[in-house]
Amino acid sequence: MSSGKLYLVPTPIGNLKDITLRALEVLNSVDLIAAEDTRQSIKLLNHFNIKKSLISYHQHNEQGKSENLLERLREGKNIALVSDAGTPGISDPGSLIVSKCIEENIEFEVLTGATAVTTALVYSGLDTTKFIFRGFLPRENKDRRFVIEELRDRKETLIFYEAPHRLKDSLYFLKENLGNRKIAICRELTKLHEQILRCTLDEAIEYYGEKSVKGELVIVIEGKTEEEIASEQIAKWNSLTVEQHIKMYIEDGLSKKEAVKKVAKDRKLSKSEIYKYSIDI
Repeated sequence: MSSGKLYLVPTPIGNLKDITLRALEVLNSVDLIAAEDTRQSIKLLNHFNIKKSLISYHQHNEQGKSENLLERLREGKNIALVSDAGTPGISDPGSLIVSKCIEENIEFEVLTGATAVTTALVYSGLDTTKFIFRGFLPRENKDRRFVIEELRDRKETLIFYEAPHRLKDSLYFLKENLGNRKIAICRELTKLHEQILRCTLDEAIEYYGEKSVKGELVIVIEGKTEEEIASEQIAKWNSLTVEQHIKMYIEDGLSKKEAVKKVAKDRKLSKSEIYKYSIDI
């Protein structure tokens, strides 16, 4: 008997009209639907009059349920995997069973469809040519600091998911660690009360103030700008004497000639002017 096939089916992130014809076709044709929250998924299925068996598949039972789904796939069953909203595997269960399907050579297909990441990125008005998506920031400060240290100097646009009750705390954390960058906060995407707030982190902190926040959020933050990088470099060089600057490069393994050339470039001065400081080094 040949194995069945697993389908990872994106579902609307808000507006039910965003479901694709292909998603509806697959949901109607499979033997079973594995859902992150069966209570949410049944609403979607009822809306489109789809009658299928549902089982739960979420972050707390993903390991055990993956084995159960694999067994059914081996038996020839076709299964659709859906999350509450968006694409399975993106900050939602899905990646584990995909890796297991690859290991066992079980066929699977990822359908295209709604995802809050790209929707929010385009809405933000920030650079879309390069970006880093990091899902939800960790809850613990030490873990959050580890993540932000990795991202602090990146030029790419940064994208995070956030829960409403954690938004204000996260905004303060981001301001403290990234400075007052441009930001877009996208709330309730594609829903009736969709809101896009484009401002700076300082303005976002002031805007939300004592407000009660509801709905799922995507935070899009400007990457480190060339101006910031240049200004930090200038501050770094200004903290060193020219002699210390030259010695720093020599200690890194450069010849004196190469060190002089690098220092001249860093400080935007002529090589002859820098050379004078190297004579006694």
